[in-house]
Amino acid sequence: MQYFLTMVCAVSCAFYMTAPVAGQAADATVEQGVRIFNGKDLEGWAGKEGWWYVEDGAITSESTAQKPCIKCNYLIWQGGEPYDFELNLDFKLSSQGNSGVQLRSRRVGDWDTFGYQADMSGDGKLIGFVYHHKRGLIAGRGEDVTINADGTRSVRKLGDPQELLKTYRFAEWNHYRIVCQEPRIQLFINNTLMCRFEDNSPESSSGGNIIALQMHPGPPMKVQFKNIFLKTAENVAQRSRLSAPACQADRCYAQAGNQTVF
Repeated sequence: MQYFLTMVCAVSCAFYMTAPVAGQAADATVEQGVRIFNGKDLEGWAGKEGWWYVEDGAITSESTAQKPCIKCNYLIWQGGEPYDFELNLDFKLSSQGNSGVQLRSRRVGDWDTFGYQADMSGDGKLIGFVYHHKRGLIAGRGEDVTINADGTRSVRKLGDPQELLKTYRFAEWNHYRIVCQEPRIQLFINNTLMCRFEDNSPESSSGGNIIALQMHPGPPMKVQFKNIFLKTAENVAQRSRLSAPACQADRCYAQAGNQTVF
């Protein structure tokens, strides 16, 4: 019984953290999870031929005047379809670029997807937005958005969009942290909360839960991703089996009080 409580405690502690407010740095010391890109090749990923490769340890896609991107295509992670997870990655996007990280989505034909996206653009306008293929930009930077079961939408201000954008480093490496837990999605740029979105509507299900990286049509652009880590209940539990003896149940449950599940 003590071992069972200890195991539950270890998993719970790994999944709990204080809810941050926009503009406030989140705890960057939380363990990031399992590495899902090896930094050498595209093992474990699949995408449209000729569009994705590894350069300088980063997943890369680039369009040029000689090789324009006419239609969106995605590099899709092949390791599973998690619904609740935390994804950490670094990205760099050229000034005219447009890209995103697809989540809670399904595959459609010709390497396309349908569902939610943690959006990004090189000019910064779409940094920290939640996008949906059918409903468009559904949560903006500095917003806490709830879509109710009847489809009505309520918005609460989290922070000033322009002030939050100052966190973003143009044409340099930035860190995206994406947290999906039950109906809620939270987006962080460089450990600062950009937006929070909760979807309780019937349209919340896309019919899949893939994770994918986007190459977007438009002017010549380049996007890169590296240091990609995924944390789920399953891999937290696996690590907890190794470290569980160090956790005391009463202490861990006390720590979980007054905190929100990520």
